[in-house]
Amino acid sequence: MFDRDLPPERLVPFAEALDETSVDDLWVVEDLGWTGGVSAAATALAVTSRLRVGIGITPAPLRNPMLLAMELGNLARVHPGRLAAGIGHGVQGWMRQVGAAVPSPLALLEETITSVSALLRGETVTLDGRAVHLDGVSLVHPPAEPPPVLAGVKGPRSLALSGRVAQGTIVPEGLGPADLPEIISQIGAGPEHELVVFTFLRVGADASGDIPPIVEGQAGFLGVAPEQVAMASGTPEAAAEHVKELWAAGAGTVTVRPIGDDPLGQVAALLSAL
Repeated sequence: MFDRDLPPERLVPFAEALDETSVDDLWVVEDLGWTGGVSAAATALAVTSRLRVGIGITPAPLRNPMLLAMELGNLARVHPGRLAAGIGHGVQGWMRQVGAAVPSPLALLEETITSVSALLRGETVTLDGRAVHLDGVSLVHPPAEPPPVLAGVKGPRSLALSGRVAQGTIVPEGLGPADLPEIISQIGAGPEHELVVFTFLRVGADASGDIPPIVEGQAGFLGVAPEQVAMASGTPEAAAEHVKELWAAGAGTVTVRPIGDDPLGQVAALLSAL
């Protein structure tokens, strides 16, 4: 993951460097005030030739489904097979800050994922839903290879929603291998449903010391104590073991989010250990 705290101008050299490694994916962020996910994905795709670029995660309340499908469709046509589109509820506090909070986040997310997926498949969509209203719209240039649409969610009802309508689920940072069996059960989808697990990466001698503010914030988001936030940390070998445990527990894709200095160096150390 290209962390939201990194200056946007560092994305180009970051992506170019990762394109030369064995890493499969580069994930970019859309968080309120930090950076836009679609523009970041477009930038990363344009300067790489191999990586899949994932958007984690566009908030449904901020994105009209037709406009989002147009943006994703463009990227998928220009860079076929190299895009993964994450859509989520958005942090409700942030949504209220910008006047985008909705009465039923579940209905909005389900109707957004359903309509965006249909539009990307080249269908004409009419939907008069609880939150989404589309009248006979379609993409003029739909992608020949529609990108997978994943739901970035964490609650039981949202995970079940993802299993019903999305092609994959994105699990937030801080949840560990022991959490995945229950999450997979709540999703209730088949083996073709991709499970993407985000996890903090903190490689180095001080990795087991103080708890960084970003981890404390994530603990609050998850409703757990900071020391309960699972992460790939410590020596490169210990971090690699955590990644392996996530794979063994059912993660199809593990996306590491480096904390601290030298994110590319931390990734290189992890890859060497793996």
